[in-house]
Amino acid sequence: MLFYPSHVLPRFVFSRFSKLSLLLLRAHHLKRQSHLPPLVNYSKHLKTLKQIAASLTVSSGSDHVPNSVSSKFTSLYTQSGDLNNAVSVFSSPQEHNTKAWNSIIRTHVDFGRVVEAFSLYRRMRELGVVHDGFTFPIINSAISLLGGDGGDVIECGKMIHCVAVKMGFGLDLYFCNTMMEVYGKCGLVSSARKVFDEMLERDLVSWTTMISGYVCEGSFGCAFRLFRIMRVDIEANFVTVIVLLQGCSLSEMLSEGRQIHSYVIKNGLLSDGVVQNSVLRLYARADSFEEEEIFFSEMDQRDTVSWNTIIGFYSSIMDIEEVVAGFRKMQSEALLTVETLTLVVSAFAKSGNLNEGKNLHCFAVKVGLFDNIFATSLLDFYAKLGDMESSDRLFGDISNRNAITCNAMMSSFVQNGYSRRAIALFRKLQDAGLQPGVDILRNLVDAYANLGALNLGKGVHAYLVKNLSYELQESNSNLELETSILNMYIRCGSISTAREFFSRILAKDVVTWTSMIEGYGTHGLGLEAIEVFHQMVHEGIKPNSITSLSLLSACSHSGLVSEGCEVFHSMKWEFNIRPALDHYTCLVDLLGRSGNLKEALAIIMRMVPYPDSGIWGALLAASREYGDKRVGEFAGERLLKLEADNVGYYTLLSNVKASRQEWAEVEELRRGMNSKYLKKKPGWSCVEQKGRIHGFVSGGKLWSAEETTPF
Repeated sequence: MLFYPSHVLPRFVFSRFSKLSLLLLRAHHLKRQSHLPPLVNYSKHLKTLKQIAASLTVSSGSDHVPNSVSSKFTSLYTQSGDLNNAVSVFSSPQEHNTKAWNSIIRTHVDFGRVVEAFSLYRRMRELGVVHDGFTFPIINSAISLLGGDGGDVIECGKMIHCVAVKMGFGLDLYFCNTMMEVYGKCGLVSSARKVFDEMLERDLVSWTTMISGYVCEGSFGCAFRLFRIMRVDIEANFVTVIVLLQGCSLSEMLSEGRQIHSYVIKNGLLSDGVVQNSVLRLYARADSFEEEEIFFSEMDQRDTVSWNTIIGFYSSIMDIEEVVAGFRKMQSEALLTVETLTLVVSAFAKSGNLNEGKNLHCFAVKVGLFDNIFATSLLDFYAKLGDMESSDRLFGDISNRNAITCNAMMSSFVQNGYSRRAIALFRKLQDAGLQPGVDILRNLVDAYANLGALNLGKGVHAYLVKNLSYELQESNSNLELETSILNMYIRCGSISTAREFFSRILAKDVVTWTSMIEGYGTHGLGLEAIEVFHQMVHEGIKPNSITSLSLLSACSHSGLVSEGCEVFHSMKWEFNIRPALDHYTCLVDLLGRSGNLKEALAIIMRMVPYPDSGIWGALLAASREYGDKRVGEFAGERLLKLEADNVGYYTLLSNVKASRQEWAEVEELRRGMNSKYLKKKPGWSCVEQKGRIHGFVSGGKLWSAEETTPF
């Protein structure tokens, strides 16, 4: 049978044979190896490729398949994602050249199969295949994919570095660039700088990689100094300025960011969309309102990232009108994403706009942008606004629940006082075999703290110490969980255990210190709270407004009038904390509890912020305690004008008049309450006994629940 070249084949051949049949026919009869490579060019499908390979193997024998054909099959298999067959074809004894080894290892790295890539490299070393300038950079790419700063990754990187130096590639430009990247990702910026300083030749990638390492480490000053040195030899490109702008955003270095912005304009780099978004993100992070708006209005490439940045900026400054306006304009300019909807619903949560949030919920379902990420944001939104009905319905509609959505629902229950429901949800997660993570256990601890279930809270603490000690060390939420455990001991009345646990927390932030101060205050230990406050300042932790509020409250509950007044004075003049309504309320309560009613009233009348019901309520309670009728009536009148439907204030004013035996006025207040259908809800308490939580109201038991320790 004669063989015709493909360009002179008669048409009847194509009419009688399929393309695959023709290829197999040619594979069977072709004897000259120089004509074999074009065969595989016809194959575009994996199944066809396997049939051609099998035909060649059967007809010619594996020992006669040339390197060029083997390489072609390897390439086509890798393009089809069939790495197993690619390695099988590559295993031919003839395929021992460096280029082929680099190719097959690179393919595994590109597909994320790092372990197999290292295995192939080990085999390459065992066979003694010569390395070239691409081999070690490919291995460094594999090391970079391992990620993290673990000891194994660092040791692997150092080992490859030593081998490369030994083989004479220690000063190779391409290798050094990838080696610096490996050290930078492992957090060994000093090692990367050593490689950088020893390089005989540096290109733009070298400088940018080193600058990026400093930015990732947080050494922004070193990054900018290196940038200034770099400009003597070479000008930056858009990648370099993006890295620098990212550093300015992270460190809120607005002046340096403005300089980079000017450099970008001067060197014609502002046309790049990513650069524009980086500049926009810089001004947003630095809260530079005017520059943010002006730059956004002048952008000629506003994409999804641009709109998300500006919407997030308006959300951070609580400009809800601009958030809504930006969201509507964005729909005509760019593609909406889940991140967009998450930013908008977060703004509605801050503003308390329930209806707009519900409308956005419907919109997300309609346009098909509803996933677990947005569902979690909605759960948080409904929780903050107290709409538990919508939260329950949404959680029930989520088909593929995961730990994140379940944690959001537990948080929703805890925030709105449904601690028992949070515990019940945790039981269901356990029954489903879900291993609880740090966030879920933090919510469980908060639920037990709300119920005063000390022993159950201790059980969670013991479980964490026994099972999740390593995870806690590696987790960013470690301190938050430790603070929750601290609050649990405080709220359950075990202040001594709380103090012992507080002393064992290694890295305390302002929230942890404030929790301990508040704990001492609620237990009437004002002097201890002041001592902890001084210790906090001595260790360099700057107090915030919540810290000052907790300390004022501690002084109030302990009757430390002079100390409380000193705290109020120092918060403004020493720590530059502007007093808010809550601070004034604590000060009025402090003076009122000590009988200084006139001084308390004078402070209210001189207040810069307008007094609210909380301040008048504190003064009314103090006037009742000390029997000051005039101050009490004055405070009561102001109180009922502000909150005419607050049954608690009616009750408090009624008790003040009853203590003065003014029964006619008491009867009038009671009639007013009945006419408005106001009824005070009874307070309740709960107690834990033998793993069960019992709740009580005055006169009888309200509920009892089985709450055995889960661990």
